[in-house]
Amino acid sequence: MVDDAVLHAALKRHWEYAGKDEDVSHEIYHDDAVLEFPQSGERFEGVENFREWRRQYPAKLDFKIRRVIHGEDLVVAENLVRYDDGPWMFAVSIMEFRGENVERERIYIMDGWDAAEWRAPWRSATPADPPFE
Repeated sequence: MVDDAVLHAALKRHWEYAGKDEDVSHEIYHDDAVLEFPQSGERFEGVENFREWRRQYPAKLDFKIRRVIHGEDLVVAENLVRYDDGPWMFAVSIMEFRGENVERERIYIMDGWDAAEWRAPWRSATPADPPFE
């Protein structure tokens, strides 16, 4: 199991450098890691493959970590991501670790939506989780 402090530092570094320095941001992965995007049906095998297409990514990326939970070798990270200073979108990364590195990651990205007004009588006044620091 990965130590909390080590894990949080590695994830913070990963998303801080994503889109800026792909060598640094990809230190978190094993060489034979697998990256999947279920929404598009894409699967990339080997960190070299997805690091290289990320070098070519046509947009500027920004990330905010909202919440990280983990148990044993499974990590779920809730993030915000935006492209070219556009609106923030919600992202979930499900990562399976082998030792201190990611061996498999599945990423889901989606738009937010306005809360349904009809649910207001049951809605909590407490906001969702604040960003992770």
